[in-house]
Amino acid sequence: MPDLLRKASGTSGKVHDITPESAGWSYVGFGLYHLKPGEKASESTGDKEVILMLVEGKAEISGASKDFGELGDRMNVFERTPPHCVYVPNDSDWQATATTNCTLAVCAAPGMGGHEAQIIGPAGIALEERGKGANTRFIHNIAMENRDVADSLLVTEVFTPQGNWSSYPPHRHDEDNFPDMTYLEETYYHRLNPETGFGFQRVFTEDGELDETMAVSSGDVVLVPKGHHPCGAPYGYEMYYLNVMAGPLRKWRFKNHPDHDWIFQRDSK
Repeated sequence: MPDLLRKASGTSGKVHDITPESAGWSYVGFGLYHLKPGEKASESTGDKEVILMLVEGKAEISGASKDFGELGDRMNVFERTPPHCVYVPNDSDWQATATTNCTLAVCAAPGMGGHEAQIIGPAGIALEERGKGANTRFIHNIAMENRDVADSLLVTEVFTPQGNWSSYPPHRHDEDNFPDMTYLEETYYHRLNPETGFGFQRVFTEDGELDETMAVSSGDVVLVPKGHHPCGAPYGYEMYYLNVMAGPLRKWRFKNHPDHDWIFQRDSK
């Protein structure tokens, strides 16, 4: 059985450290730090570009010899305000020093030297509504293809109201066949509100080769190497997730599951 559900390794320091090698794929990396005031995190990027995202809290951030000062104003992710984010290119390094309790996400993918270190949020990020009825969710497009802020990375965060479905109808992006579809590996970093809640995510292929349904707790990461990957939030618990995607081409092209595409067609009218 594939190891798609990754639990945090603790409650402080670097609690997630997902690399292409540990995930068994080629492009996406994801790290997560829980830092207290005064604690530091630093890494060299090597051949990867990174987007540092303050999920919660404040920190002083520098990267590629640039000092960006203290960033962050969202103290609870479920405030739904746009996040503070910094892009750091490959062949450089970065450092963060927490000034409050903070949660720092490190989104990584192959870098090509096409972009300089810079702040990429919250300016330019707005909350968008997607879907209808119990499929409604709210999205911050942090680094999707409409924003030329990265070489490989595609990053977005999604707020799913209680009782609703997300990444739905089921869709996949696991073939390198542009413009019909792009191959994109993907991670989901989940949070629940209240924290004691749970959600569900299914990762499955149409031929049944892969079919895993996972109960996700707040702080879990789900890997999506291929196939469809819808998730749902039970009544009483709001779901948040941070998506990191990357592949051979920095474009997001997907196909809905043929059995469920009628939902998309109906709601698109």
